[in-house]
Amino acid sequence: MISASRLALVAAAGLSLAACSHVPTPSLPSLKREPAVEAPALAGPRKDDLKPGQWAQALSDIAPDPAWRFGVLPNGMRYAIRKNATPPAQASLRLWFDAGSLMEADDQQGLAHFLEHMAFNGSKNVPEGEMIKILERHGLAFGADTNAQTSFDETIYQLDLPKTDADTVDTSLMLLREAAGELTIAQDAVDRERGVVLSEERARDTPGYRVAIKTLSAQMDGQLPPKRIPIGKTEILKNASAQRIRDFYEAYYRPERAVLVAVGDFDVDAMEAKIKAKFGDWAGKGQPGKNPDVGAVAKRGPTAKLIVEAGAPWSVQMTWTRKPDGLVETKALDERDMFENLAFAVLNRRLQALGRLAEPPFIAGGAFKGDQYGAVRVTTLGATAQPGEWLAAMKALDAEQRRALQYGVRQDELDREIASLRAGLAAAAAGEATQRTPALANQLVDTLGDAEVVTSPSQNLAAFDAMTKGLTAERVNAVLKSSFAGSGPLVVIAAPTNIEGGEAAILKAYEDLKSQPVTPPAAPGVTVWPYSSFGPTGKVVEQKEVSDLDTVFVRFENGVRLTVKPTKFRDSQVLVKVRAGHGLLDMPSDKQSPLWSGSAFIEGGLKQISSQDMERVLTGKIWNAQLGVEDDAFTLNGRTRPEDLSTELQVLTAFATEPGWRPEAFNRVKTSYGTLHDQLQSTTGGVLGRDLGGLMHGGDQRWTFPSREQIASASLDDLKTAVANPLTKDDIEVVIVGDTTVDKAIAAVADTFGALPARSDLPASDAARQAPFPAPSATPIVRTHKGRADQAALFMAWRTDDLFSNLQRSRDVSVLGQVLQLRLIDELREKQGATYSPNASATSSVVFKNWGYLAVSLEVPPEKLDGVVASIRKIAADLRDKPVTDDELERAKKPRIDQIEKARVTNEYWVSALSGAQTDPRLLDATRSVLAGLSRVTPADVQKAAKTYLADDKSWLLLVKPEAAAK
Repeated sequence: MISASRLALVAAAGLSLAACSHVPTPSLPSLKREPAVEAPALAGPRKDDLKPGQWAQALSDIAPDPAWRFGVLPNGMRYAIRKNATPPAQASLRLWFDAGSLMEADDQQGLAHFLEHMAFNGSKNVPEGEMIKILERHGLAFGADTNAQTSFDETIYQLDLPKTDADTVDTSLMLLREAAGELTIAQDAVDRERGVVLSEERARDTPGYRVAIKTLSAQMDGQLPPKRIPIGKTEILKNASAQRIRDFYEAYYRPERAVLVAVGDFDVDAMEAKIKAKFGDWAGKGQPGKNPDVGAVAKRGPTAKLIVEAGAPWSVQMTWTRKPDGLVETKALDERDMFENLAFAVLNRRLQALGRLAEPPFIAGGAFKGDQYGAVRVTTLGATAQPGEWLAAMKALDAEQRRALQYGVRQDELDREIASLRAGLAAAAAGEATQRTPALANQLVDTLGDAEVVTSPSQNLAAFDAMTKGLTAERVNAVLKSSFAGSGPLVVIAAPTNIEGGEAAILKAYEDLKSQPVTPPAAPGVTVWPYSSFGPTGKVVEQKEVSDLDTVFVRFENGVRLTVKPTKFRDSQVLVKVRAGHGLLDMPSDKQSPLWSGSAFIEGGLKQISSQDMERVLTGKIWNAQLGVEDDAFTLNGRTRPEDLSTELQVLTAFATEPGWRPEAFNRVKTSYGTLHDQLQSTTGGVLGRDLGGLMHGGDQRWTFPSREQIASASLDDLKTAVANPLTKDDIEVVIVGDTTVDKAIAAVADTFGALPARSDLPASDAARQAPFPAPSATPIVRTHKGRADQAALFMAWRTDDLFSNLQRSRDVSVLGQVLQLRLIDELREKQGATYSPNASATSSVVFKNWGYLAVSLEVPPEKLDGVVASIRKIAADLRDKPVTDDELERAKKPRIDQIEKARVTNEYWVSALSGAQTDPRLLDATRSVLAGLSRVTPADVQKAAKTYLADDKSWLLLVKPEAAAK
């Protein structure tokens, strides 16, 4: 599958519409009606031509990845199976249904998603409340390994199995078979789950979410999808009967609409036999449901829509719509899409350059295109505007769109994007043998709704090379022009306040832009990479092995420490982490931290080359750079492939020694943050995210979110003061994990960080390792939000201790947190239906002494706050008063142990685990003992931890209420 998957274009800000409230389709004022310009139609087999049980490759000229086995049962259910041993002894199962909210009747709005919840609430052979417990006993954590999602046109159930023994596989297939055709959907169970679904609706209803829905309604004027938002209508959710949910279940959960995907470390023949045995007797009940009529694409000329939503950021979108392709993936369709992708990559690069100007017309901009829900093909240019500056953003987007149509892309721009995309495809092909099991399962599922053919990374690379051989800008420009065919543009402005003149003013402003000429795109200047040498190659003065962890510690003559762990977890992947200085330990506690603006550091480029030029001269290389701060270090993080390891280290060394500190990058971040307070104030989660860090650290300014005034008065010098000295002068540790060798890692570091002048290596003071914690209080701290009146949240914490105060006790507390999570789900979600996603967690610092906590957080209606607090205290008391059962302890421990075992075969885990280990060997001991430490926790240990920490008079409580309820 090389073609682009469909895009949720209305959710350009990163929002998913998989569960959100419905907004009626608005009437849209139009300046004039113009006949739509049609894009040239592609020939080829259509999705509608696929017969039940038929795979896309049956009608396509593209061969599927041969590693997959495809099949269909006599009842019409399809299956796809693949053996994969990365990671070993694990598997992923997916059950996909060609059914979503688009299939609902008017009085069923939200019931496709409600049904997804009911799949975990009782079936013919599994009593209500037992399915999750069964999975937990097999090591699957609820949410992490056991999940589901409902969209407009599909529903997906996923199980990620930590083991592939016969019992785990058989049990998992049994549970999916129960969900497929044996659900009881009892009325009392529906009534209990109602509150959970409504809690999910409340949690998702943010200003950005509402803007996304209204934008969808504008783009798909008169069509079905905006009338079938997956979360549905609250009045239906509050009153829906079990029978109406069952009606949807029987109409659309049918074998001919289902696909089972199984990937993992198992015998394919045995898995196929199990699938046939378990699902072969599944038969639909009653009359099958019909596919919906999604409606015709509206024909319109330039049209405006103004969306005023308090708390939303300023944004501009220009959209052209036309009838979707509706085609099965073929080579011809792939070629069209690839040429389009390359053209849009150029367009996005131009928009990115505009956003990086000293006086940018917008904060960030992008171009998107693709089919949506089989209803419309959309081309969108969008931007996050500076406050009140919607006209400047619209002007810039319009100019780039007209420039692209008038002059097209240049050959040098096209060649750059070909090289950049090819590097990613080549890296994926090099890592083909170690693709991860969950990713492979998801990849197959992603092909199903769009009638695509699943292909391997090596197939994708070969197809790309064939398509782009001798490719000219003229061919790409012809496709680019067709992308803007159809109706429109629809200009959508989202704003927190009204615009004078409203939509008429927006339309007039757009019409006025037509008279403004555009110039051809300028060719880039010649630039070379200036950071290939940092001095004489550094010398190694010490090298020792940590044999039990397959790790090598190295020290260079200049004091730089290197930790290397070669792995084969992922072919063609190397992770690099550079730690310098002491992070938060070295920062003042009484001065607002400027690290909120830290993204300006990388965006500011390097002293001798800007970010824009840097990306251009390193085209074809795989590299990455991110600045971070930890409790005890500033970090520079990168991700690369073996052949580009030297380039990656050159980039990170350059950032550590000669950052650019360009003010325009800082000003962009400052402008963006200047709009955040109104957004954060509009939801419970926003208020928690804004205030919790400071409150949990007694107001220590290293953890507080900046006020509006602090953001307005902030300067680049503040960030420079905090970051410059640690990166340029303090001691350095480099951690390299992945597909490399010790010798290659040493050589790459010797030419970069190892070649730098010697640095100071002064430890942080013991006094700096103290951090405040809020005192217990009988009176809760209350914060307010300006969002919906039925939204509230709580965060309750009990102070514990740091990790190394008593390592085994920390493991006991961790398991106590897992037990607390089970109790919260059972009581507050399953029995009371009070909340969608209660969470409990344990945190133990490895840096700050005596600093750790157990915490509970959840969303709940304001009127239920007192009752929920009482329930949490009752659970805590029960954990203090009597030991947990062996079954509950096993359900708490096993998923956590299995999660760690799964993580330990990833490069990401070891980069984290080995960071700081050369100077603090306790970290290695903690890594070595974590699984054994969790395994040895007993019911008595959990009870002792509860008695020690979970007393009512030791708790600290934060409530977030709607403004009206708090008065």
